[in-house]
Amino acid sequence: MIDIPSALEKLGIIQIDVWAIVISLLNLLILFLIVKKFLYKPVQKVLKQRKDSVDAVYAEAENARAAAEEDRQVYEAKRKNAEEEAEEILKKAGETAKKNGESIVKEAKDEAAAIKEKAERDIAQEKVKAINEAKDEIAVLSLGIAEKIVGRELNGDDQNAYVNDLVKDLEKRD
Repeated sequence: MIDIPSALEKLGIIQIDVWAIVISLLNLLILFLIVKKFLYKPVQKVLKQRKDSVDAVYAEAENARAAAEEDRQVYEAKRKNAEEEAEEILKKAGETAKKNGESIVKEAKDEAAAIKEKAERDIAQEKVKAINEAKDEIAVLSLGIAEKIVGRELNGDDQNAYVNDLVKDLEKRD
């Protein structure tokens, strides 16, 4: 019969060596622990730091966005208030201008009425003055005519009566 282990050796078939497998597994375990301690943990630490850094950048960006939004809202509120104030100022200016315009028109009307009244008084005075001057001239002329017609000198009462009659006739003609 054929010896099986020697035949296997001659054929070149692989044999399983348990001790070699155990030693290889122990080497693998030691290598795993060394890699984990010296390589995996530091890499994880670096990755965590990078993640924290990125999170901080995102948080900062979010804070900046929130601050920008808040600033925009404040700006919008101020702009709206400024528009309302400008509208109020324009409204008040319009009202003031209207009041001032009315005041100026009233003053102009009052001044025109005063000028008209003064002119009417002046006209009345000038009319009275013209009538008196006319009376005096008429009296002098009529006195001269009457003296020539009558041939004598008229006294003051006769002269006044004659002038008054003459003025009344003139007023009736107007």
